[in-house]
Amino acid sequence: MTHPPQRRDFLQMGLMLSLLPAGLSPAWALSVGESAPDFALSGLPAPVQLSKLKGQWVYLDFWASWCPPCRQSFGWMNEMHDRYTAQGLRVVAVNVDKQASDAEAFLRQTPARFTVVFDNTGQTPKAYGIKVMPTSMLLNPQGQIVWVHTGFRLEDKSELERKIKAALKGSAT
Repeated sequence: MTHPPQRRDFLQMGLMLSLLPAGLSPAWALSVGESAPDFALSGLPAPVQLSKLKGQWVYLDFWASWCPPCRQSFGWMNEMHDRYTAQGLRVVAVNVDKQASDAEAFLRQTPARFTVVFDNTGQTPKAYGIKVMPTSMLLNPQGQIVWVHTGFRLEDKSELERKIKAALKGSAT
């Protein structure tokens, strides 16, 4: 069951976007082709250390419970997990809520069949230069960033899946 966005959702999203200079897209500390910083975080169903996922394609998503587009992306990430795990894709979603109870409530309403890890300190999104929720990226089996995508709209689904399929087949994304 989905719930209408609350006023605080829009205020928090507006605050995140207001940090960007007018007319500019978000800047990342990391660029395509760079190695993704390692992290070790507690999670469901188990803790994850990113460097131990080398050899697999990783769809890495940063999200927060207050983010309406994050709620939309979870169903799609469940589909990607179900369709492409056997082909070597691992979906890992990094929650950045300060309160674990906020993430837990979100996950009760919007279950994840993929791996979810928790960083209430904000160190992981800081290491990646994340400015917008959600932000996702595809990491190749060597742990390098192949592409970065900010936000999530239902219209993004087919293009993101096309890029994942192409990457898994060894084509350029």
